[in-house]
Amino acid sequence: METGYYKSIAGNISIIIENQQVTRVSFVHEIEDIQEKPSLLMETTVKQIREYFQGSRMQFDLPIRMNGTDFQVKIWKLLMRIPYGTTVAYVKVAQEFGDSKMVRAVASAIAKNPLLILIPCHRVIGSDRSMVGYSAGISIKRLLLEHEGYPK
Repeated sequence: METGYYKSIAGNISIIIENQQVTRVSFVHEIEDIQEKPSLLMETTVKQIREYFQGSRMQFDLPIRMNGTDFQVKIWKLLMRIPYGTTVAYVKVAQEFGDSKMVRAVASAIAKNPLLILIPCHRVIGSDRSMVGYSAGISIKRLLLEHEGYPK
């Protein structure tokens, strides 16, 4: 397992790589000292996240592993189809899954997303266009959406 960090405009980002796959991207309060030289995959992951925050990357091209239940993985794969700079409502994700009555289950799966930014759960908003539900906090969700051009 390898851990790396990136200091973004939205906060400190922790990256975990296992078996040559990115398994976790999350916001953290503190960055730990890393003594060993980063792997090529860690360098590439940090580079792509940096490019995202610089505005030159709209989608990621990294080997990822989604650690979750079959249902969670299906929902996370749906989220990966949400284009940069756009948003969808939770109910639309549930409809895309095939059952609009599963909004709560969909929201729960989205909340457990282990690959923030790479799986763009920040692009899912309330039906009334409100900023709701983001594991790193609503202020970071708003900042990411504004970064992508979402109206203030």
